[in-house]
Amino acid sequence: MINPDAAGRPKPLSAVNLQHLLEDANPPRIVDVREDQELAVAAFPGDVLHLPLSAADRWMDDLLDQFNGDQDVVVVCHAGVRSWQFGCWLLAQRPDLTVWNLEGGIDAWSQQVDPGVPRY
Repeated sequence: MINPDAAGRPKPLSAVNLQHLLEDANPPRIVDVREDQELAVAAFPGDVLHLPLSAADRWMDDLLDQFNGDQDVVVVCHAGVRSWQFGCWLLAQRPDLTVWNLEGGIDAWSQQVDPGVPRY
C-alpha cells in the first residue's frame, strides 16, 4: 500500500480541517478537478480554480504558472480519488508545492461542514 504522506503524494485533509484552513489569513488555493456538470449540481463555496480533468488540453500549458510555493494547494473532486491522482501529478511537476487532498471530496464537505451543498 502507498503511504499517502510519502514524498510526491498529496497529504490527506479532512473537510473540517479544510474549513479551519480557509479561515486563516493565508488560505490555501482550492483546485476543483470535477467536470462542469458536477459543479452545476454542487459547487465548492468560495474562490476555486476549476480544472476539469477532461479538458486538460485547454489548461495544461498554463497550469504550472498559476501556483507559487507560498500558498498551499488543496485539490477537490467528488470523493477524493481524482483529486488524489491530480495531486500526485501536480507534485511530480512541482515538488516545491504543498498539496493536500480533500478526503471524501465535496461529498464529505457536504456531510461534515456545509449540508447546503447538495450531495450527488
